[in-house]
Amino acid sequence: MIVKPLLKCTVWRVKNSSANTKTYKTWKEKSHAQEWLIYPENMSQSLSIDEVALSSGELYTVVTSKKAKGKKGCLVAIIKETRAETIIEHLLKINRRLRLNVKEITLDMAGSMKLIAKRCFSNAKRTIDRFHVQQLASEALQEIRIKQRWKAIEQESDDILNARKNKEIYQPERYSNGDSRKQLLARSRHLLYKSSFHWTESQKERAQILFSEYPDLHHAYQLTEALRNVYHKKNTKEIAMLKLARWYHQVEASGFKSFAILLKTFTIHYNDILNYFNHRSTNASAESFNAKIKKFRSNFRGVRDRAFFLFRLQNIFA
Repeated sequence: MIVKPLLKCTVWRVKNSSANTKTYKTWKEKSHAQEWLIYPENMSQSLSIDEVALSSGELYTVVTSKKAKGKKGCLVAIIKETRAETIIEHLLKINRRLRLNVKEITLDMAGSMKLIAKRCFSNAKRTIDRFHVQQLASEALQEIRIKQRWKAIEQESDDILNARKNKEIYQPERYSNGDSRKQLLARSRHLLYKSSFHWTESQKERAQILFSEYPDLHHAYQLTEALRNVYHKKNTKEIAMLKLARWYHQVEASGFKSFAILLKTFTIHYNDILNYFNHRSTNASAESFNAKIKKFRSNFRGVRDRAFFLFRLQNIFA
């Protein structure tokens, strides 16, 4: 009773695999598949563009349609390389009328992505993905934490050497939750990435100790929280503009070097960042597609034949 369904399933897989192989042998795009694949019929008014590592760290640029919601018909283009000139050359093969019909394209803050969007989809509004902006703020905060952690490691190493010199047993100072200074800074990494509403009881206790010991970290965390709140609340573009301007002045007044670098990036992409508040569009569809590629790659235990892997991808998504 159990053997028959298993045998039937195995036979189906063999037949399906055999059919795929035959189709692959006559696949028209096979000769250039590893360099570029384009599907103009999947174009829509809202696109996403991102990069993904296909195999052995080899980067490809992927353009997807939001209309298909990550299902069949979402793949518009997958092109080897991240250089703007190469990507533009292949995307310009798509009919100009279809490209001019694109109203919005979501992307990250890479200069090459911005140039591609500008040259190939000139009528589209460019929208910087909100999660890339928030990630930069989180990284600026973590840089401050890491600097303090290195100081704590250096201080502990000096104390250990002094204890050995004096033939004493070193006992690090511990806080009320049992953390040493070095441990406090190391174990605070994850809680700083999260909003305080999502902290566990132990994280709340650790945060209270951390912020009392390091007021600068508390101030930097408040800045990241303020930026997060601008995005979380359903602000209009005009209100968001005012709130971001206020946040900008707060960052300038803080004097944090890591946040000053963030402000420069913010200034360069200001209009594209604000475009998020038009339709609250993100690059989640592109990130989701990239995650699916990674999942397939792990299921197949790597990519041995890149062209065949791309053939299977286009069968499912194009």
